[in-house]
Amino acid sequence: MVGVNAQAASNDQEVRRGQLRVYLGAAPGVGKTVAMLDEGHRRAERGTDVVIGLVETHGRPHTAERVGALETIPRRASIEGGEVRAGLDLDAVLARRPELVLVDALEQPAAPGGRHARRWQEIEELLAAGINVITTLNVQHLESLHDVTARITGVHQRDTVPDAFVRRADQIELVDMSPEALRRRMSHGNVHPPERIEAALSNYFRPGNLGALRELSLLWLADGVESGLDDYRSLHGITAPWETRERIVVALTAAPGGEGLIRRASRMATRARGELIGVHVRSGDGIGGRGDESALDRHRELLLELGGTYHEITGDDVARALVAFAAARQATQLVLGSSGKSTWSRLASGSIIARTILEADDVDVHVIARDTDGSRLAPRPSTSWLSGHLPRRRVMLGWVVLAVGLPLLTAFSTHERTRLGLAANLLLSLGLVVVAAAVGGVVPGIVGAVAATLVANYYLIEPLHTL
Repeated sequence: MVGVNAQAASNDQEVRRGQLRVYLGAAPGVGKTVAMLDEGHRRAERGTDVVIGLVETHGRPHTAERVGALETIPRRASIEGGEVRAGLDLDAVLARRPELVLVDALEQPAAPGGRHARRWQEIEELLAAGINVITTLNVQHLESLHDVTARITGVHQRDTVPDAFVRRADQIELVDMSPEALRRRMSHGNVHPPERIEAALSNYFRPGNLGALRELSLLWLADGVESGLDDYRSLHGITAPWETRERIVVALTAAPGGEGLIRRASRMATRARGELIGVHVRSGDGIGGRGDESALDRHRELLLELGGTYHEITGDDVARALVAFAAARQATQLVLGSSGKSTWSRLASGSIIARTILEADDVDVHVIARDTDGSRLAPRPSTSWLSGHLPRRRVMLGWVVLAVGLPLLTAFSTHERTRLGLAANLLLSLGLVVVAAAVGGVVPGIVGAVAATLVANYYLIEPLHTL
């Protein structure tokens, strides 16, 4: 029985993994090591078994004083290229087995002769053994940002850490300091020795460099927060958008005037400091969509030039597909171009814009008038000056009103001639003519007036059935 319990306890120890906390900074000297040591003292005061595995003081007295009474495990010394190098004594920490170990400078290589090449790999073994670890890292040592920080500072970092390892940390805390405050620390000799201060302030520690590194740190950390927020929302079944960040989705249809629509959406995203997302909806079979492919390619290139991202989705119901995409991307605003359909066409086939507005309960929908070559769409030219600059379909609808309405009204007026009287019947005819003219323009109105006069003369004015 004792053997079974011991085996179960051993399995629990194998399964349990230590927790990792990372203090992330934008540049050397912001106070990461001091923050790590202060947290170690707080844990020790609460009764946690804390040891220092490795601390890099860089000759700074203030940092060395913060070590205080914390137990320190001696470093493991080794010789490489005729030089003595001291690193983390991994085996000594595993043998000591504290609850928490402080290990500075996550990006550094391990001491030569060990079973790992990098310090982050040594920390991974400590975590696997169930030991909690607090460590420090500067943003320029993240693998994904190595080339970006090199372009900013002009310094290529040889030592980097995989982003995936840092992202798996249980806690990542940003140690922040304004560029001005950090440069003051530098001037006071709290970061580099006096002989290196002037060169550092003129090169790596320029205000522009520090501001850019600080922004990179904030953005990298924000990406991790956003990923964790998405996981939380998915776990708890939350579908309504949380407006933690503006995301502007613009619908691309390859229709004329799409360039102006994209630029307008880009300006909206820029003002809101948000994300620009373009989406094109294809039919359910994945073939085709509105507009031609060459125009869609131009719109996609413009979207990418303006810093947006392009997506294609499929769906037979365009409005529903757009709203579903916006919800999946946690969009806060949806931008659509105004439709070129006539009123009759919209009544016959329905309006995508109207259905989108009805579907989008939690997303603001903006309908933008399309531009063509930088100017508003001009009215369609009429086939004749007599149509009053109305679309052909409007004119045809006026003729339909006249052709159907006049016979029906004549039959009604003839049947009710005695009861209504001539004046009322003439007013009804006049009303029909006004409706035909309002819908179809001048020509249907003139023809309707002549036809209604002749019909009234023939059927309503005595002697009947004569002109």
